[in-house]
Amino acid sequence: MTRLLGLDVGERRIGVALADSDGRAVPLTTLRRSTDPARDGAAVRALEREHDVAEIIVGLPIDMSGAVGAQAIRTREWVDSIRPFVGSPVRYRDERLSSHLAEQRVGPMKRGRSGGPPSRDQRNAWRARVDREAAAIILQDELDARVADGPSDQQTETTR
Repeated sequence: MTRLLGLDVGERRIGVALADSDGRAVPLTTLRRSTDPARDGAAVRALEREHDVAEIIVGLPIDMSGAVGAQAIRTREWVDSIRPFVGSPVRYRDERLSSHLAEQRVGPMKRGRSGGPPSRDQRNAWRARVDREAAAIILQDELDARVADGPSDQQTETTR
């Protein structure tokens, strides 16, 4: 089986998942997003090499109406900016509701000390966990579609 890397690209973080040998997507890590495409590209490239990745699946945040909105455009721009630094082809996968489902899977954020509001570190750790889980959901959707009927109908494009 080809090893796939799944990415959930956000404004601050990039959730990362990996397709394991039995065709299941598992959360891997969360990268802090940089304003420098070379830094983001190098981080993704390092993961590609470490895990022998042949293809990258990026969640494309299509609007609920099916339109390509501002966030989807920003995601495509980010992919275009890191493309010179990565070695694998990139496919997009419709990620509608993946973050919502990830939040349900992860569960509620833990309370802070003495039952008060969570600390900044607790909030950041929870968000990072949600981002990893969302990447796994996106990647699992892609894997399931490939098993069901070959290449996914929901892919919007492949880039190299």
